[in-house]
Amino acid sequence: MTQNGIPANRTLLLALLVAVTFFMENLDATVITTAIPQMARDFAASPVALNVGVSAYLLAVAVGIPMSGWLAERYGARNVFACAILIFTLASILCGLSDTLLMFALSRVLQGIGGAMMVPVGRMVVLRVTEKKDMVKTIAFITWPGLIAPVLGPPLGGLIVTYGHWPWIFWLNIPLGIIALIATTYLVPQFKAEQPRVFDVRGFLLTATACTALIISLEALGQMHLYLGIP
Repeated sequence: MTQNGIPANRTLLLALLVAVTFFMENLDATVITTAIPQMARDFAASPVALNVGVSAYLLAVAVGIPMSGWLAERYGARNVFACAILIFTLASILCGLSDTLLMFALSRVLQGIGGAMMVPVGRMVVLRVTEKKDMVKTIAFITWPGLIAPVLGPPLGGLIVTYGHWPWIFWLNIPLGIIALIATTYLVPQFKAEQPRVFDVRGFLLTATACTALIISLEALGQMHLYLGIP
């Protein structure tokens, strides 16, 4: 048995579940990079404009993470984690069905919101049920798949668009999302604070504004050569 009376084998499966969601979240941050030329043709847009798909996703993840812990305390870790997986999976379907750049960008924002709630809540649950002596090993077990995912993303995206069509980049999340959603009902305990903290609206808005300004600034710097006429 581990902390909170949860068997050790269930804790290992829970860590594996969170590792899979971490892998999904980080993979989708980079997997579209090699598919951008094909997507740009389908959207009748310039390849540079498709950067909004990456930026919108990263921005939604950055903005959504600060509120994930509060949501888990108020509504229960299992409920929030399951909703996050469901949102991420449905958003992946919408990304694959997108026929305009605007729809794709909005779908990526929704996908980022789901990703922002998945991993922090999952980590919180795992750390609460893991014994101190296994803490480092468990954290490494969760983290390594997420660190490998950004490296695997571009080659995987290139492979898919070479032998198929770009929507499959997102539709691959569907079976993983369904399996993760089913596993959540059996593995994730329903931790919930008896007296949830008051949500820091001001802090959230300031953080969201700062993240938005930072990403927009970096995006503008990346495209500055277009405005200056530099090849």
